[in-house]
Amino acid sequence: MSPNSGTKFIFVTGGVVSSLGKGIASASIGVLLKARGLKVTMLKFDPYINVDPGTLSPYQHGEVFVTEDGAETDLDLGHYERFIDVNMSKRNNATTGQIYYTVITKERRGDYLGNTVQVIPHITDEIKSRILDAAHKNGDDYDVVITEVGGTVGDIESLPFLEAIRQFCLEAGWQNYVNVHLTLVPYIRASGELKTKPTQHSVMKLREIGIQPDILLCRAEGHLGKELREKIGLFCNVPPTSVIEAPDVETIYEIPLIFEEGGLGNLLVERLGLRNTSHPLSVAASQPADLDDWRNLVTRLKNPRHTVDIAICGKYVGLKDSYKSIVEAFVHAGVANNAKVRLHWVDSEDVEKNGIPDKLKQVHGLLVCPGFGSRGVEGKISAIQYAREHGLPFLGICLGLQCAVIEFARHVCKIPKANSTEFDEQTPDPVIDKMETQVNVQQMGGTMRLGGYKCQLKAGTYTHKAYGKETIVERHRHRWEVNNRYVAPLERNGLIISGHNPETGLVEIMELENHPWFVGVQFHPELKSRALRAHPLFREFVRAALNYSEVKH
Repeated sequence: MSPNSGTKFIFVTGGVVSSLGKGIASASIGVLLKARGLKVTMLKFDPYINVDPGTLSPYQHGEVFVTEDGAETDLDLGHYERFIDVNMSKRNNATTGQIYYTVITKERRGDYLGNTVQVIPHITDEIKSRILDAAHKNGDDYDVVITEVGGTVGDIESLPFLEAIRQFCLEAGWQNYVNVHLTLVPYIRASGELKTKPTQHSVMKLREIGIQPDILLCRAEGHLGKELREKIGLFCNVPPTSVIEAPDVETIYEIPLIFEEGGLGNLLVERLGLRNTSHPLSVAASQPADLDDWRNLVTRLKNPRHTVDIAICGKYVGLKDSYKSIVEAFVHAGVANNAKVRLHWVDSEDVEKNGIPDKLKQVHGLLVCPGFGSRGVEGKISAIQYAREHGLPFLGICLGLQCAVIEFARHVCKIPKANSTEFDEQTPDPVIDKMETQVNVQQMGGTMRLGGYKCQLKAGTYTHKAYGKETIVERHRHRWEVNNRYVAPLERNGLIISGHNPETGLVEIMELENHPWFVGVQFHPELKSRALRAHPLFREFVRAALNYSEVKH
């Protein structure tokens, strides 16, 4: 496949400072194009040398988003999936580490015999090939590929990606690509002015690299106004109509609507040559954008009928992006229940040191987060014991399930030393143990049980009612599991194994009888929640919390 295969390409870069929201902006562009009937996929380039974020601390990089095919990827892929409702894969995220690893492997194999291997053309060619691979995935040809470049223009790490994009655009032809640059127009409070100079310098740096932005998305606290748009356009060499406001909003799900009102969707269609032409995509692209579902979503978000309070107990609560997909899954579940979900963060280490906090006694539900390592685990177990004994609706994810099993084994089954071999290798009662396939694994990166696996549901259980079907596929990221040797005594004491893997027999879901709603899952349901389609378990958990709040009050 070549850049001239009929697929259109959009490249999103960022300048001035990081954390402007390139991922949200890219996903919102995807929404606008999908709303016009185009088939859209997305790609994220990350300039770090790690092969993937799987071995990075959540405090360094936020959550690791796991795709259906088991790739450990950047959290922005979660935004892509939530917004455009298309499953990403290992083809949709590439790091500098992956690019260099591939090129070095080819060199060792002898693919470049006789040649000096260099950044240009070998690294840039590999980057360009990743863009084309994303356009043709699993037998699907996409109409548009949106590529986000991580980092900030001017960073040395991102230069090979930007050079590859420069070459790609030259080869693709004028109406086959669009360069979108997200930048900052800061408000200087002392002078009461929005300042355009940072945007001018960011675009200047991008043009020095050889890329002229076609559209500018300008983050600003206030409206730019006609005069500022004209000034930015003049100094950045774009028409004022191509300067689009990207203001702060109440909810990120407003961004597609804001962009559409600013004319971004029509700009993209025009720039890509899809307006009233003979191009096969023009019929779809010329249709008005169907954003009714998004308008309804935003209306429900801003006007909830109910409010519910849920505690999130984890060990990385100092950085909320560590649990980004969980936070967004609660937004979606709130909309599905016509409720605003207020999240209360509980540090599991604090629970371990100081006991059950007052906030846990005031909420209507408890979610215990995934994680690795022994730090804060006893705090999670104590919080789960409180939820079990006080009838507080509970959802445990991955480590949350494992802690729930340990708690139940200790306090209900009377196995006081029950533990996980992750936390105590010498425990006499390893109710949680390392998976057999993980015992001899030496490498840390990319070796866990990753990606989508089947789960058979037990009829009549909470989870079976939530999903409404017998078999599901959910995404995993773990090395430890419920030890099947302890399933019999657990079940005898009232623990219900409501889901298991049909191939391996591994426990996937546990529930408790005689409790308003108590569910633990080995997988990560938050990874499959969508803006317009809440995940069944989060939806039903929030519903149970709402019921609990009515009884409590």
